[in-house]
Parts: sequence; C-alpha cells; structure tokens
Amino acid sequence: MGETMANEGGVAAVERALTILDAFRESDQSLTLTEISKRVGFYKSTTLRLAESLEKFGYLRRLEDGAFRLGPKPLFLGSLYQRHFRLAEFVPPVLRQIAAELNEGASFFVRESDQRVCVHRVESARAIRDVIHEGMRLPLELGAAGHVIMAFGGQPGARYDQVRRDLFSASFGERDPEIAAVASPVFAVGGRLAGALSVSGPRYRFEQADPRQMAEVLHRHCAALTGALGGVWPGR
Repeated sequence: MGETMANEGGVAAVERALTILDAFRESDQSLTLTEISKRVGFYKSTTLRLAESLEKFGYLRRLEDGAFRLGPKPLFLGSLYQRHFRLAEFVPPVLRQIAAELNEGASFFVRESDQRVCVHRVESARAIRDVIHEGMRLPLELGAAGHVIMAFGGQPGARYDQVRRDLFSASFGERDPEIAAVASPVFAVGGRLAGALSVSGPRYRFEQADPRQMAEVLHRHCAALTGALGGVWPGR
C-alpha cells in the first residue's frame, strides 16, 4: 500500500515537472517564477521546488536575475530523437488510418526541386481508385498536395493565402480530369514544412463528399504527425 502511494506520488511529481517544461513557448527567451506559476497553475513554492530539480538535471537553467530558461538537456534529447527518427516508422501507419477512415488512397508528398515526390503511399481497397506509386514524381503546380507544398513554401498569391488560412487544399481534375484530392501540411521543428498528407480518388466520389470534412480527418492526423516530428500544429 505504502509503495503504491509512493509510486503514485512520484508519477504526479514527474507530470508536474513536465508541465513546467511545457510552459515554455517558442517565443520565450526566459520566464520568471511568477510567469511559470501562472501558466501551470501551481503555487510558487511548488514551482520553485520542481524548477530546482529540473535545473539540477540540466532541463532548466537559472539566470542571474532569477528567471529560468531551458537548459541544454532538452536539446541533447532532441538531437538523439532526430538521429534515431525514421519517417518510415511514423508515416505509413498514419496513411493506413486515413485510408481506412476515408476509404480512399492516402499519400505523403515532399518537394524535390520543381516537383513533388510520393515517398509513402497506402492504396484504397476499392476497385475504382487513384493509383499512385511510391517514388512517383508529379507536377508541383497541379493537385492539392502540390498547392499545400507551394503555399507553405512561401508561394505568394490569393490561392496560396487561402490554403495557409484553411490548412488544406482541394483539387478537382487538375492532374487528371477524373481524379480529385484533398491535402494538408505536416510541420517539423521550427515550423518547417515536412511534407503534405493527401487523400485522392475518383472525382465523382469527392464531388459528392464535403472536402472540409475530409480535411478535418487529415488535420487530426497531420497534427499528430507534426507532434511526432517535433513541430507545433497551428492553433495548439
């Protein structure tokens, strides 16, 4: 009984400490003890105790004015994560989930020069479908995934402004007159675009559906994949 309660207390302390690390945002150079306490909702005494423990292990660094900034340990762990991270471990399972939910083929595209390349693909189980092969190169300026890549690559124009606002693009008959697609961005560390998740299929099926509802499914998976890549999904 005593050991169980001790374990529960230890888990709670770890969760509180991680909550303090989560309080830091990309724009923060440092945070005062009061600022951290307000963001996490802890008493200042509790926040100080946890912050001192995090400082001891290199997760936080205390400045001369008493404020705290992130220490070197998160950077070290981040470098380890990136060194051992394999995109192939994360993307295909996500594509399988998308294909199962929307019952259409799902792809992950990246930019290569003036083209987009399909690096991962899960086909639809339907007899009539859009067939895309891994390694296939497609025009960057045609198709939903291409528009997403161009929009978040800084391409100017009203169409790309709309994609940046909506976080998705839909295309009907651009690359092929009988094919339609919906795509959304995936981000990596620092807001860098990692690629575009896309679902595609026969145009007539997409015209009978609501692209925004399909985009909502993509957004959920894009947000999860963005988190796995160390990025931050917009609005979170």
